[in-house]
Amino acid sequence: MEKIASFTVNHLTLLPGVYVSRKDHVGAEVVTTFDIRMTRPNFEPVMNTAEVHTIEHLGATFLRNHKDYGDKTVYFGPMGCRTGFYLILAGDYESKDIVELLKEMFLFIRDYKDEVPGAAARDCGNYLDMNLPMANYLAGKFYDEVLLNISQERLVYPQ
Repeated sequence: MEKIASFTVNHLTLLPGVYVSRKDHVGAEVVTTFDIRMTRPNFEPVMNTAEVHTIEHLGATFLRNHKDYGDKTVYFGPMGCRTGFYLILAGDYESKDIVELLKEMFLFIRDYKDEVPGAAARDCGNYLDMNLPMANYLAGKFYDEVLLNISQERLVYPQ
């Protein structure tokens, strides 16, 4: 079997950032998958499931309610390796195109203090596995260290 595209990225040199993982064609439409890499793979500790789950709930809620991107959001969810998230948007985008959207989203997550949307037994299959304080912390860290003054090397996959 051939390796899928995400397994061909050099994870030894990959820094936290926002990358176009792939572009697919669905009929005449383009769908762009972004790699939102929050921790440095194989170098920093991975995120725990509780904070990843909380970021997923808050991020998906934010994106699907966004005035400009709500109807373009196909999916937002965690990577199995727990180093980041995938965001799939309908449309042909580059990483730089969504930096402002991600700044808004990560500030929303950083500053969120209410009940986590969908964190109830009726709404979620694992509603007890949430950690809002750590989700706030990690969102703020990613915003400050990556998004605030993002450089080109954090917008394009390393060779």
